[in-house]
Amino acid sequence: MEAKFSEKNSLTSETEKAPDGAFFLNLRDSMNKQVKQLLNKHNALNQLDGVKVTSHVQREDGEWYLNTIMICGYSVPFKYRRKQMYQSLNGQNVNITYYSATEQIAGMEIEYMKVTRIKRY
Repeated sequence: MEAKFSEKNSLTSETEKAPDGAFFLNLRDSMNKQVKQLLNKHNALNQLDGVKVTSHVQREDGEWYLNTIMICGYSVPFKYRRKQMYQSLNGQNVNITYYSATEQIAGMEIEYMKVTRIKRY
């Protein structure tokens, strides 16, 4: 089963052919639709697709776990909270929906990215 291409070389079927000949489901279209709806509804949101996590730290913060990740090519930390500890995302490619925020530490304003949605790529 070959994937069909339109004139612009974009996929028109639900499957894609991987370079090694294997087929996999094209889930990006459905995820992109959800992300587009979020981005249209909230103007301050941003989206990164397929970025590599270089560092992932999980710390207890009361009843929550504060997760901080660093992304390859970005010098700003991405932070989010979860109720329980998760697997490390070190070296994984992820899709992130986030918005920019600042916090005061020792009288200085530090910029960070507040993650609202994170999924493995």
